[in-house]
Amino acid sequence: MQHELARSRTARTAMAAAAVAAGLCATLLPGAQATAADNPYQRGPAPTQSSIEASRGSYAVSEASVSRLSAGRFGGGTIYYPTSTADGTFGAVAVAPGYTASQSSMAWLGPRLASQGFVVFTIDTITVTDQPGSRGDQLLAALDYLTERSPVRSRIDSSRLGVMGHSMGGGGSLEAAKSRTSLQAAIPLTGWNTDTSWPEVRTPTLVIGADGDTIAPVSSHSEPFYESLPGSLDKAYLELNNANHFTPNTANTTIAKYSISWLKRFIDNDTRYEQFLCPLPRPSLTVEEYRGNCPHT
Repeated sequence: MQHELARSRTARTAMAAAAVAAGLCATLLPGAQATAADNPYQRGPAPTQSSIEASRGSYAVSEASVSRLSAGRFGGGTIYYPTSTADGTFGAVAVAPGYTASQSSMAWLGPRLASQGFVVFTIDTITVTDQPGSRGDQLLAALDYLTERSPVRSRIDSSRLGVMGHSMGGGGSLEAAKSRTSLQAAIPLTGWNTDTSWPEVRTPTLVIGADGDTIAPVSSHSEPFYESLPGSLDKAYLELNNANHFTPNTANTTIAKYSISWLKRFIDNDTRYEQFLCPLPRPSLTVEEYRGNCPHT
């Protein structure tokens, strides 16, 4: 694909070339288990359907609070991170809440994602009425805080970062990806934004909408977001079945399993998770529709 490659993908390509030069096979067949030698960013055991649906992954999780005062350019928040440092550094994800909401509305994602091998920062915004553009700036400020000033900065690989958000926070995640093309994953959750066209985005993006959303109907938000993303981009559209605008505010297995798979695939370059994204998932009791590009590069 022609979209901008992040540094971690360049590193992976160089490693593969070296392996070929040595007469080794560095290409993984679909369904084959990757190893740490193939991908230095791989974290955790080989995934299964059960492991991506579980309420907790293989890592014990600790947390740290960040005050509004020390945050500066965003409203503070809570950092969730793997307790052990035995596996080296981790990718990181900042998560923004929606209009009038606080970080508590997204708190369930913190330990759930961190236990799978990420540093996760659920943030408060400066004011609860901040618009998507401001929320995008604050997501980037939170990532900068994580990698430059936070007490867990030594645990983070600053080249492997992503953003998520609900409602206006979801719209903000698209704003952040547009502004910082080095981001490696973006996931707007029932996103809301008056700007529905995103051809500038170069970050692999999973758009999640809800069939019963009357605040940000998929026909005027999530679907146009997805369709406007470049055709060459790694992108997917998941429409939740029997769900509404506020479904992302409580623990949800469908949101979790596909978010984990997307973050693992693109922040960690972990092809072991490709199996959960390609072939495209079929409609089910929880999935109304799923579209996307396969295979991912």
